[in-house]
Amino acid sequence: MPVSKKILLVDDNRLVLEMMGRALNKEGFYCMKAISATEAMTMLNQERPDIILSDYHMPDIDGFQFRQQLIDSITFKDIPFMFLTSEVDNDLMLKGINLDAVDYILKDTPVPVVVSKINNFLSTVREQHERTLRELSKAAVSLNLSSVPKRVPIIKGFEIDFWHKPFQNYPGGDFIDFIRIDDRYTFVVLGDVMGKKWGAWYFSFGFLSYIRAAVRICISEGNFSTKNILQKINSVVYHDPVVSDVLSSLSLLMIDSQESVVKYSGAGDLPILYYNRDINHTEQVTSSGMLLGLMADGDFDEIVLKLTEGDRLYILTDGMIDFEGDDGKRTDYNTFTTAVKPYLNLPFAAFKQSEFLAEKIAAHIDDCSLIYVQKTNP
Repeated sequence: MPVSKKILLVDDNRLVLEMMGRALNKEGFYCMKAISATEAMTMLNQERPDIILSDYHMPDIDGFQFRQQLIDSITFKDIPFMFLTSEVDNDLMLKGINLDAVDYILKDTPVPVVVSKINNFLSTVREQHERTLRELSKAAVSLNLSSVPKRVPIIKGFEIDFWHKPFQNYPGGDFIDFIRIDDRYTFVVLGDVMGKKWGAWYFSFGFLSYIRAAVRICISEGNFSTKNILQKINSVVYHDPVVSDVLSSLSLLMIDSQESVVKYSGAGDLPILYYNRDINHTEQVTSSGMLLGLMADGDFDEIVLKLTEGDRLYILTDGMIDFEGDDGKRTDYNTFTTAVKPYLNLPFAAFKQSEFLAEKIAAHIDDCSLIYVQKTNP
């Protein structure tokens, strides 16, 4: 049984809590144990279980009040909930049903039966989830909606590629685009709408539309400054009531293939990792801009990088540097830098097969996106 099945057990009886926890651990479950509803809420803010088993009778906050707190929470209301009880009372059972409890488990129920109940329910949830995901994906395909491109542009003197893995295989908040103006100019776009799954994915199209329009308008006016383009995008987002409250970062680069120059401006994004092959040195290139729409003036800057053959740029979203540890989620840019170093003089395809990215796929912590730009032969 996969240990990824997490159960939150809530019971004020420490003996029941320990015995039930040990029994389920032996069956392959990962058990989070809380002695009260208050402690359970604290644990939920640190780690999300697949299902919650809670006692009825507890001091201070009983099981029904705890369940109501979860229902009232946007974050926790969709976590499946079962009551764990030592008594059979039809009135109590009806009260629990009215609170959308999915089942009841008596404390003296044999462990194999408990395990079977939980497994059957989680399997049903997973099947429904997968079916819904397939249906939504089909709808997105039929509408020709995608927040990542199907192919990369061909740019004279440059190689471009990208790697993208959405959170739990949902289309998410990360979005990528390559806007080719002509044989000389190509814009590279990497954004990250705050949030996960379909909600973030939906808003990503609003941001992409503004970005594409702003780039085309500015170029038609002869304005090739990434700083000015980013300010125009920011101004539209700031005054739009639909997306102004939805925070998003953005990395905007313009590749000038004729001058072998990359102009870069960022809005609350991560530093770009720049590898200078001539001196075999990597450094972080940081932009000062604020998140899109946060302020009327985003305080954007423009950084100009003159690239020579072999120089590389890595543009990334925060999913690439987020890691799940024993003490919770942490962010570490240096770990990404260390993982990239062995591949700095190898094709990007080699890094795509790295253990680092394989672990990212397995971890399912957040949307992960990485864009690669290399200066090749003139």
